[in-house]
Amino acid sequence: MPKDLLLEIGLEEVPARFVRGAMEQLKDKTEKWLEASRLAHEGVTAYATPRRLAVIVNGLADRQEDVSEEVKGPARKIALDESGAWTKAALGFARSNAVEPEALFFKELGGVEYVYANKSSIGVETAGLLPEALPAIVTSMTFPKNMRWGAYDLRFVRPIRWLVALHGEAVVPFTITDVETGRTTRGHRFLGVDAEIADPSEYVAKLREQHVIADVEERRETILSQLGELAESRGWEIAIKDDLLEEVLFLVETPTALSGSFDPAFLDIPQEVLITSMREHQRYFPVLDAQGKLQPHFVTVRNGDAASLANVAKGNEKVLRARLSDAKFFYAEDQKGRIDAFLKKLESIVYHEELGTVADKVRRIRVTADKLAALLRADDTVRTQAARAADICKFDLVTQMVYEFPELQGIMGEDYALKFGEEPAVAKAINEHYSPRNASDNPPASLVGAIVGIADKLDTIVGCFLIGIIPTGSQDPYALRRQAAGIVSTLLAHGLELKLSDLFKLSLDVYAAAGLGKREAFEASRDLSEFFALRVKNVLTEQQIRYDVTDAVLGAGCDDVRRTVLRAQALQAAAGGDDRETFRPAAEAFGRVANLAAKGGDSRQVDASLFADPAEGALYEAWMNAHGKILTATAEARLSEALAALSALSEPIAAFFEAVMVMADDEAIRRNRLALLGLIADDVRGFADFAKLAG
Repeated sequence: MPKDLLLEIGLEEVPARFVRGAMEQLKDKTEKWLEASRLAHEGVTAYATPRRLAVIVNGLADRQEDVSEEVKGPARKIALDESGAWTKAALGFARSNAVEPEALFFKELGGVEYVYANKSSIGVETAGLLPEALPAIVTSMTFPKNMRWGAYDLRFVRPIRWLVALHGEAVVPFTITDVETGRTTRGHRFLGVDAEIADPSEYVAKLREQHVIADVEERRETILSQLGELAESRGWEIAIKDDLLEEVLFLVETPTALSGSFDPAFLDIPQEVLITSMREHQRYFPVLDAQGKLQPHFVTVRNGDAASLANVAKGNEKVLRARLSDAKFFYAEDQKGRIDAFLKKLESIVYHEELGTVADKVRRIRVTADKLAALLRADDTVRTQAARAADICKFDLVTQMVYEFPELQGIMGEDYALKFGEEPAVAKAINEHYSPRNASDNPPASLVGAIVGIADKLDTIVGCFLIGIIPTGSQDPYALRRQAAGIVSTLLAHGLELKLSDLFKLSLDVYAAAGLGKREAFEASRDLSEFFALRVKNVLTEQQIRYDVTDAVLGAGCDDVRRTVLRAQALQAAAGGDDRETFRPAAEAFGRVANLAAKGGDSRQVDASLFADPAEGALYEAWMNAHGKILTATAEARLSEALAALSALSEPIAAFFEAVMVMADDEAIRRNRLALLGLIADDVRGFADFAKLAG
């Protein structure tokens, strides 16, 4: 008869950022064990709070499924000796599968006979498996940070304080670090008491009685509902960030939302400072008006009931007042300084031991920004503003405010720059050059911010590649992938006519002039090209470009990011649109042209006097007509028109292949035909590797 299984690990408070991952890991390990053990069930549900991780397996079968399978052994020539008797290899195979040698038999596989055995296994009762399996699941768990306690060898996220393991109504007996399993769970630390669990089915209800909401989604919805009710009753907009909500979710077992206020005089400080202080230090949700302006109120979530909320609010207000007073002090003190004094401090801050100080980095950013502005043919105003923004883009790193709140870098730079009399465009670029700060952020809105931002990110990436710091697997300590993606998104957002190879060379030259880097420039440039190609591929994936279209387009290179994306969009429209049946023969023809042209080498000299068939002249004339259109349309970023001009060659190509044999016996004619195909292949390869398109 199927029974439910409950496993609860009771812990000291686990850091909120670890809880969800631990919960999902426990569920995953349980499911994998059930599958490997051939135990049928009706589903696994995971639960978690700051003090517990738990899973319930519903409808767990009372025994393993019986299994009968054919197991392949050695080949006949190895299994039998010259006299036809079983060899040691065959006897060992029989013994390892618990069958008698007489039960072995032969079957042919791939033209070779192998010895086989029918291996049967009678399912073991579930109750007999659990005492060994459950502790193995628990002790195999891993965490970002572990600890040991007492004299125990076990390393775990936090000390284990109680264990509940029930199979139906029966306790599954085992011990971990001298903690024995039982049926007693613990309620809310202050509001609840210990509770006996008679059966796994009553686990959630029993905990709710003891002021613990074990279901994560139920707890989340409770928090959101309370925040919504509070916002509606006060006419507020409560700014709810997903990461803060996630953290609060795993800080409480019984959530109760409450509000508090702070002195409106603090609103003289930039609201980003106040919001950051509330979110990062106090885990408070800021309150905004309909226009997004910060109000002198906050909302927090208490781990408890609604008793004495007024006193709780006063306590939170007192703590916040101290935090905001510190921020106000830092803000006032920073304004007593000067930009040049802040910049001087950067000379003593090491950016990287092989790449110099932060001041050295700023000087490289300035040179790079100047060169970028020149490549873009920016006007004098933009060049001047970009130069000034590059010079001072990092000055706020040594302010007291950014030291206290690193996430405010750039934000404080803009605010202070305006107060120190800098142009608004320059101040804005100081903030924008860090953008996009994350996957959901936007690239710099201004051209000045885009230039400085690309210069900064490019310096970081190229510098790291020159000293051998290249992301591998999940390791990316300098966030180079995010910064490369930022460059790509900035190029696209502004439609900048900048080639990646030019960017790499520009920055590599700056490093060479500074005498920095230990790798050869050509090696770094090669690796940079591959690295950025993956970022461009991600962009195409996000735009839902088909995988084969992406591979085909990237096969032609992605040096010009903007045109690469436009080529992909045009090719996807042609390969997957209403005219796809018409386009397919063209794609096949282009693939054939490219393959044959490769046999002709680099020669592109076509002699019309050597044409032996009208189809050759017709194709050459069609190419000359299409080639100019392709070049013009590509230069003007009209890639759909470029593809249409290329596709117009489909019929002349088909007629050419129908009329002539390319690899003619006459060497001159053969070379001439390959040269003609080479001209077409150059245009084809410049657009895509059509051979990579799916049929």
